[in-house]
Amino acid sequence: MKIKYFSDTDTALVEFSDREVAETREINENIYIDLDASGNLVAMTIEHARQQASLPFLSYEQIETGSPKKVLQQI
Repeated sequence: MKIKYFSDTDTALVEFSDREVAETREINENIYIDLDASGNLVAMTIEHARQQASLPFLSYEQIETGSPKKVLQQI
């Protein structure tokens, strides 16, 4: 997965695969998804990314299967 940010247009492009795009669908006026011929997600474009996606606060966390659950307690 690749995330590209174009500051001149405030656009984020999230690429999930290198498959060929067969169709682009508009989710709303600022978010578009690209699908391959089988309907699988290829990429997502986010216009006005700083407002739409809280771009400055990007984080990534990989969750492994079989990991012990973490429980948070509020005191």
